[in-house]
Amino acid sequence: MFSRIPKSSIRAQAPRQISRSVRRFSSLPKAVIVTPEERSSGILSWRSLELATRALHHDGIVALENAIPHDKLDFLNEKMVADALFLQSAGDSMPFNYNKGNIQQNPPLVKRYFDPNIFLNPLATQTTSSLLGPRPRLSFISGNSALPPAPDSEPQSQPVHSDADFEHPRSPFALVINIPLVEMTLDNGTTEVWLGSHLNSGKHVQEGEHGERASGRIRKDVLAARAQERQSSQPVVRKGSIVVRDLRLWHAGKPNFTEQTRVMLAMIHFAPWFRNAMEITFSEELRPQLESDGGLQIQGRLKPEQEILDTYLKGAYGNAYDFDQKEKLDIEF
Repeated sequence: MFSRIPKSSIRAQAPRQISRSVRRFSSLPKAVIVTPEERSSGILSWRSLELATRALHHDGIVALENAIPHDKLDFLNEKMVADALFLQSAGDSMPFNYNKGNIQQNPPLVKRYFDPNIFLNPLATQTTSSLLGPRPRLSFISGNSALPPAPDSEPQSQPVHSDADFEHPRSPFALVINIPLVEMTLDNGTTEVWLGSHLNSGKHVQEGEHGERASGRIRKDVLAARAQERQSSQPVVRKGSIVVRDLRLWHAGKPNFTEQTRVMLAMIHFAPWFRNAMEITFSEELRPQLESDGGLQIQGRLKPEQEILDTYLKGAYGNAYDFDQKEKLDIEF
């Protein structure tokens, strides 16, 4: 599971020395335990925010535990599990990611299912703003669902890959907000992550071109070399957690061996200077909630609720989305 650090233990520690003075870092991500006061106020303490920010710089990922009430997750999960079965029934036409055990699944962004605690969580925004700058751009909301094993089929893992399958800045420019609607375990397909790999991300370590279903794959020789420095892990993610992950981090969706679909939401906060052009389609009834949020620039358009309900399950598979900039700076660093 995530390396859970209570606030009382956040202090400088001498690095553990091993042969040749090489420091071995943990393969498990760190977690900030959100207090009831932080959750109710929507504001992390300076200690919590510092830990989250340093973990993102160093590891490329951090979890904010106890951030979202379970009942809000349960209500959305019931709807999205039913939707996942509908998408699965499409067979070869379903929006799968790398293999048919993992599908891209959009939530219904209508008033009945839209909870700001989930989609516009202030603790998540405070964390991403600390790294990316004030008022990051929210231009992507979707989800990744691990389906139960199909009869007579071998469960498959995704290849280790980066979602940043294009030439990108070396500085942090995009953070993924992952919110599992249930606890994520080894049994139901918690994600494999390679901590620190965001610092060696780029096209030079990848195979496949953007838009291909298997783009962003990390070369096997690169993975083997990285494993000598720091192994990957599959951390348990507690229900109610918000996982903030650098878009560049290497990771892989793993098989679900249970009989229940495992849904994980995915939203992306881009740095305010990063000119990604994607837009999210919301129901018109959500206008007051979207306009009242001051922490994010929300790149979206409004449509009638029935039109949303008729189209939200017709999204593309993950690698078909373009996370690159619309216009790039004409200079090299």
